[in-house]
Amino acid sequence: MKGTGVTFEEIRSTLKATSGKVLFFVDTCHSGNVLGDLFKSKGSAPDIEKLANELASAENGIIVYASSKGTQDALESPDWNNGAFTKSIVEGLNGKADLNKDDKITSNELDSYLSDRVKALTNGKQTPVTTKPTMIPDLPIALTR
Repeated sequence: MKGTGVTFEEIRSTLKATSGKVLFFVDTCHSGNVLGDLFKSKGSAPDIEKLANELASAENGIIVYASSKGTQDALESPDWNNGAFTKSIVEGLNGKADLNKDDKITSNELDSYLSDRVKALTNGKQTPVTTKPTMIPDLPIALTR
């Protein structure tokens, strides 16, 4: 893990040092393997929501899209060729998240699409979480043309 892993502090400092708007996607299959003890309550799995809230705090200005709520697992299937969250992101950014059909996908549209699609793919077993500072408006993130 030390040879290939990245610490949360490295992620946080890199994201904070990035100028402009930042979107951060966290898709963790077994979140305990990714976050270590940093966001664990004693005797429990790490809490992805806690991580997302930390990164999306007002001083960071980062929109965080996390694959699952709390300590839920991020589900995968060979039928999807990846996890439900990643499948939904790819579908969404390829046009399905353009909910008002104006040829652009906004951060809120992607959030809404991910929420509905991941729940549908996993029969309600996985709930993605999006957090962002209140000062960041709904912003365009992709074009569909």
